[in-house]
Amino acid sequence: MDLSKIKTLIDFVGRSNVVRLVVTEQDVTVRIFRDQKCDPVLAPSDLQNTGLAISENLATESQTAAIPVKAPIFGVLHRAPAPDAPPFVTLGASVEEGQTLFVIEAMKVFNAISSPRSGRIVHLTDIDGGEVEPGNVLAEIA
Repeated sequence: MDLSKIKTLIDFVGRSNVVRLVVTEQDVTVRIFRDQKCDPVLAPSDLQNTGLAISENLATESQTAAIPVKAPIFGVLHRAPAPDAPPFVTLGASVEEGQTLFVIEAMKVFNAISSPRSGRIVHLTDIDGGEVEPGNVLAEIA
């Protein structure tokens, strides 16, 4: 893999919501990581534009204090560890930093999506078993 291709990949990661990219070409593997930073909370009209069904806001939580949990990669979102198991989290549940909220299946690999902070789930996507793409808001934590 030549240097210009690696620079292009770094540029791509810098401009997108991707936090981890692994590319293998012939016998060379390039891994690019970046810190996962949260963007400001989207306005309700922006949430509708993502194509995700977002449940109602909990009246007890301040919307301005909530931070979004976004899909970092393309894949199939699973809200539970198995089809017959209860979901990792539910609307209104208290969560701890690092707690698994979802799993995104991409290329037969299951990627855990963890809570970036402790708090309460105030928004939760209705998608389960459907496709998500980078930047889709999956949940909000206040």
